[in-house]
Amino acid sequence: MQKITLAAAIAAALAGVASARPSSTDGNLAAWTFETTLPVTAGPHQAEGGVFAATSTALGSTGGTYSNPVGNGSAESFSSNGWDAGDYYQFTTSTLGYTALSISFDQVRSSTGPGVFDLVASTDGVNFMTIVDDYAVRANDAPFWGSATRVEADIFKINLSASFDDAATLVFRLVSQVAATSTAGTNRVDNVFVNGVAVPTPGAAALMGLAGLVGARRRR
Repeated sequence: MQKITLAAAIAAALAGVASARPSSTDGNLAAWTFETTLPVTAGPHQAEGGVFAATSTALGSTGGTYSNPVGNGSAESFSSNGWDAGDYYQFTTSTLGYTALSISFDQVRSSTGPGVFDLVASTDGVNFMTIVDDYAVRANDAPFWGSATRVEADIFKINLSASFDDAATLVFRLVSQVAATSTAGTNRVDNVFVNGVAVPTPGAAALMGLAGLVGARRRR
């Protein structure tokens, strides 16, 4: 009978755990590209991709008109006018089983649209933490947003603290800090993604620790 060493058994178990865990491409928890939702209302609009797409939504709070003009390197985006200070775009998803979270989105405004925003986040939809204070949104001037090319200058990416890891609910808002200088002034978002890294299961963590001990014994 072939003998199986402890190290080999651990390696085999770890391989089994790795195959059962989400792949690196599964690190996207929710994605809003607005290519199929065509958001001509305040919403809520369901996410079009991601692990939690089925329960993830986007909505707007402005009292104006919603539309879906050309996106940033895509055909569609989420846009509205009628902005007052305190109005926002809101996105809701889950982070259960995930850590090392990040949020990314593309955002631009018209020449009279609001240009100063806060990014805030919450795990209950009531108590919000300011993640980024008073960030500037560029006016849609050369380079203009278009379906063929993505304007890198309008891409925002923010890492979240561990406070939002493994949460049943993550709600984040892009909150305008100023009113538009015209009721017709617009602000639009596109390519909104929530990403994370899968948390190892307790069994996997224990096996990894055991494998580390075996390695340490070998080095003695």
